[in-house]
Amino acid sequence: MVRATIRMMIPSRKRVEVLEILSSIAERARFETGCISCRVYQGVEVENLIMLEEVWRDEEDLERHLQSEDYRKVLLVVEMAVEPPEIRFDAISHSTGFETIEKARKSPQNGEMS
Repeated sequence: MVRATIRMMIPSRKRVEVLEILSSIAERARFETGCISCRVYQGVEVENLIMLEEVWRDEEDLERHLQSEDYRKVLLVVEMAVEPPEIRFDAISHSTGFETIEKARKSPQNGEMS
């Protein structure tokens, strides 16, 4: 799996427009081959912070998406940022869920489960 994130500071006057564009792109991306999830987040503490997070099955699916017309629109949105955006692509070898919390809470070093 590959997790792609873009965190950017968008000017207040452009925030609504950017959220509409990214939300529309995210909705379409969810139907692309290999898309596991695609979400847009807006900062709570820092209102002008917007993040696009995508998770793709593999690098091939991600690369196909990066070559799409929709991703060209993402790059145009990135150009609206008031400072250089943080762009990351992280390879994920495995993931777990609640069972990791349960295991850690039952660990002998933590004593009884709280």
